Amino acid sequence: MLWLDQLIQGVLLGGYYAVVACGLSFMFSVMRIINLAHGSLIVLAAFAVWELASRFGIPPFLGLVLILPALAALGWGLQRAVLERSARGGVLVPLLSTFGLSIMIDNALFERYGADTRSLAPYLGDLSYDSWSITDDIAIGKLSALIFAAAVLLLGTLQIFLSFTPLGRAIRATAADRDTVALVGINARRVNATATAIATIMTGIAGTFLAMRTTFTPYAGAPQLIFAFEATVIGGTGSLWGTLGGGVLLGVAQSVGAAVNPQGFLIGGHLMFFCALFLRLALSGSGGLLWRPARRRAA
Repeated sequence: MLWLDQLIQGVLLGGYYAVVACGLSFMFSVMRIINLAHGSLIVLAAFAVWELASRFGIPPFLGLVLILPALAALGWGLQRAVLERSARGGVLVPLLSTFGLSIMIDNALFERYGADTRSLAPYLGDLSYDSWSITDDIAIGKLSALIFAAAVLLLGTLQIFLSFTPLGRAIRATAADRDTVALVGINARRVNATATAIATIMTGIAGTFLAMRTTFTPYAGAPQLIFAFEATVIGGTGSLWGTLGGGVLLGVAQSVGAAVNPQGFLIGGHLMFFCALFLRLALSGSGGLLWRPARRRAA
C-alpha cells in the first residue's frame, strides 16, 4: 500500500509540474525560444496574487482572474520589446536576454518583499490541508486533486484552441514556417506576441498554484524553471499532452525516490530526466547516438 500511495501522490504532483511546464513548452514550440525567465514570472504571479489576498482580502482564485489581463499585457510587451528583437541575433541572444530578465525580476521582488517566505495557504481555508481518505493508508489531498484536474483542463482547452480556432491554427502555422505565413496574410509578429501573452497567462496559473501548495520566496523561480524544463524534455518538446506525461513521470520518480531515501526526492527526478534525455539522443533519427550516415550509392 505504501508504494501505491507514493504512486498516487507522484501522479498528482505531476499535474502541478505539467501546469508549470505548459508555458515553457508552448513558447518553445511556437517561437523556438527557451524562456529562462519562466520561473521568475511564475514567482511574480505568486506574489501578485498573494498581495491581493493579504492587502485587500481578495480570494486567491478571484485574484488569479484579476491578474491574468495584466500578465497577458506583460507577455505581449516582453515579446515586442525583448524577445522579438533578441531573436534576430541567433539562438544565444534570447537565452541571455531572458536570463537577464529573470535576474531583474528576482532582485526587484527581493527589494520589495525581502527574503521572508509567503504562502496562500492561510487564505484557502480547509482546502490547503483537507483530503479524501481512500483507505487507511491512502489519502488524496483536495488541493492536489484540484491542481491535477486544472492541468488536464488547461492542456485540453489549449489543445482545442490550437486545433479548432483560426487564431490557434495561425499560431501553429507560424510555428511551422514564419516566413511563408505572411504570403497568406498572417501577421507573424502579432501571432508571436499573442502566443507569448498566452504563455505568460499560464505562468500566472502556475504561480497561483505554487503559492497555494507551498511557501515561496523571491528566488523560488530557479527550481520551478528546472522542474518545467525537465518535464518538457521528458514529455517531448512541443507536445502539450506530452508535457502532462512528462510531469507525471517526473512526479512519480520524485515520489518513489523520496520513499527509497529521504534525500532521493530530487535525485529521483533528475535521474528520470537524464534517462529520458539519453533515450531521446540514442533513438534520434538524425544526429543521435544510434544514427549512422547513409552510404552513398555508386554512380
